[in-house]
Amino acid sequence: MSGCSLKNLKARPGIDKKALGRGIGSGCGKTSSYGHKGGKARSGRGAVKWFEGGQMPIFRRLPKRGFVSMKDKSNVAHINLVDLQRLCDAKIIAAEKEINMEFLKEVGLVRKTAETVRLLAKGELKIALNITVGYSSKAALSAVEAVGGKVQII
Repeated sequence: MSGCSLKNLKARPGIDKKALGRGIGSGCGKTSSYGHKGGKARSGRGAVKWFEGGQMPIFRRLPKRGFVSMKDKSNVAHINLVDLQRLCDAKIIAAEKEINMEFLKEVGLVRKTAETVRLLAKGELKIALNITVGYSSKAALSAVEAVGGKVQII
């Protein structure tokens, strides 16, 4: 019972802070150390994290770089070799079938609004395919030709 004596008692966590607004004699009464008026004296006080005391904020001081056109977004769909191999494994694509934009839209691999297709080399292709696309990476081109397939760029 030696651990429960008065000299061993500790204050509960958070109680060591000075109580605000408990009369003038407490040292933190009246304005409760928030000063007079102003935004920091009001309820819900404070400003947003990036507020810099009224000076011009850094995100407005620094120059903006680059240009992004919102109307020139091209609708180029990307397909990988792994996607074509997955369709071959699911027996959706046969080896002699011509793979073009219309076929990829029918299968659902390319969205309907896409204007052209870019073939990329992620994954591995095991079946020789005849593919017609708008663009192709060099690695994808060599990977398809290594298997015995053919890529036609229109």
